[in-house]
Amino acid sequence: METVRVLAPSGMLGAGWDHATVERGIALGADVISIDGGSTDSGPYYLGAATAKTTAKAVARDLRSLFTAAAGAGIPVIVGSCGTSGTDRGVDWVAGIAADVLAEEGLYLKVARIYSEQDATGLKECLDRIHPLPPSGELDAETLESCTHIVGAMGHEPIVEALRAGAQVVLAGRATDTAVAAAYPLMMGMPPGPTWHAAKIIECGGQCTSNPRAGGVLATIDAGGFTIEPLDPTVACTPISVAAHMLYETADPFEMREPAGTLDVRDARYTAVDDRIVRVEGSRFHLAGQYTVKLEGARITGCETVSFSAIRDPLILADVGAWANLMRTMITQRVRQTLELADDEYAFDLRLYGHNAVLDDLEPESGPPREVGVMLLVNAPDQATATAVAKVANPLMLHLPAPGMDYLPSLAFPFSPAEIERGAAYEFVLNHVVDCADPAELFRTELGEKTHA
Repeated sequence: METVRVLAPSGMLGAGWDHATVERGIALGADVISIDGGSTDSGPYYLGAATAKTTAKAVARDLRSLFTAAAGAGIPVIVGSCGTSGTDRGVDWVAGIAADVLAEEGLYLKVARIYSEQDATGLKECLDRIHPLPPSGELDAETLESCTHIVGAMGHEPIVEALRAGAQVVLAGRATDTAVAAAYPLMMGMPPGPTWHAAKIIECGGQCTSNPRAGGVLATIDAGGFTIEPLDPTVACTPISVAAHMLYETADPFEMREPAGTLDVRDARYTAVDDRIVRVEGSRFHLAGQYTVKLEGARITGCETVSFSAIRDPLILADVGAWANLMRTMITQRVRQTLELADDEYAFDLRLYGHNAVLDDLEPESGPPREVGVMLLVNAPDQATATAVAKVANPLMLHLPAPGMDYLPSLAFPFSPAEIERGAAYEFVLNHVVDCADPAELFRTELGEKTHA
């Protein structure tokens, strides 16, 4: 093929789009539809609990749009990081929804499932091949065993194998965002430099356009480069909007590492073809001496209970930082007195929304806020203890006066009861890569028959 056209309808399955934009991409000659199903953006819970961020109805709605369009055009659909985090449960969850949609639409498509979940026992046997990424340290067996779920971020190779085996729909576990879009063009012989660069630009659908809410984009890749065109005719791509996406989620705006090597865009040139379409040339891809797969793992840190109150008292808000420091001291003292808990038996965080909860010490505004939301987040080994700490703090969250006040203020709880139990809390503990002789060695593919049931 002289060109390959990749249709990216959105940045995430379940986010929704106007089906007319997908139809326009098909009319423009799309050869494949690719979309990401999730990532680590939403935090460790979705990996740790193997739970999707999106709702089943939203996923079904989007799959219906993709399947009907792709079946009519006879092109494949590729979904990566199914179920948000790409666990085996996430792949099966999306596959179940897909089967229902295919049956309801009377479509007969061969579906491949690629599983990326890793077993701690197997990884412990190859610790000598696992290396940390900054700022993580060396990995030990105990850390692996503590994870509730571990996934490996696949490159394009397992997806290509599934396509070559006849898959018309590929539902992949955890994959790099770019591998999902790069797989088909690489399989069809497109050069790696333009392919990986195009895949990076379209990974979030319309984010590289003048209106990210309006729909996806179409990338046309050829031997010398690629073009990017919005699927909504009222939206534009510009050299700046396209080039700027190399700044998204990358430590270096000129390089991006994939399992097989590194994308290098130092010499890339971005040119406006017209007022909507951008041409990119000069991208390169350097093969790595060692193929690596990134590991992601999450473990439970304890149980959380949250409480929230609001302040509009001008005397407290005149120095809300001093009030918060007093609150921290009082909570610590009363928990020790009432629950007889040492400081290392629980933890809590006090966040002042409307003051500095987002930037903390980096907050540039110095004037007193008009109102502040106070969020108390307690973490303890068990739910009962976390809630007990929050209950001890309850009177303080309602009536604690600022230093120098000679009366009890009344603050505002928006909920009754004031304590909300969040259940298990998770943290990411793996930021490591494993050396692989075979790009597919950590992944398992199941190819179904050509059926809708």
